[in-house]
Amino acid sequence: MKERFILNFPPECSGKPITYYLIKNYNLEVNILRAEITAGKEGRLLIEVTAEEEDLKNGLHYLKNENVLVYPLSRELILNVDECVHCGLCTAVCFSGALEMDRINWELLFNPEKCVACELCIRACPLRLITLHFVGDLEA
Repeated sequence: MKERFILNFPPECSGKPITYYLIKNYNLEVNILRAEITAGKEGRLLIEVTAEEEDLKNGLHYLKNENVLVYPLSRELILNVDECVHCGLCTAVCFSGALEMDRINWELLFNPEKCVACELCIRACPLRLITLHFVGDLEA
């Protein structure tokens, strides 16, 4: 199974190799999609985890014991299609291939399964028509 999570680390955890332990001790395949961590301060990771269900459950339990807040993540890229001029600038920065131009109609196409939530397209859009919404509930 493959899932995405936002991890919020308290300051006392910012220096610990927590993702290392998730990989080594819980057999999780962790892909860090975005990170904002400063030693001695609160940190935040956006990760994609591939694992067997039991391994994932044990890894999430470990995070809870480390006082790391875990938010399951669903994301939604919002494109204001009515105002989009299909210039393609967002496709130039989309390294995952989630945004591409239809070469027949020259219209912007979005494949949400490929999106890694890097937010580069948001900054690239000259008309500011792309937004990315993260929706998650605190892991119990």
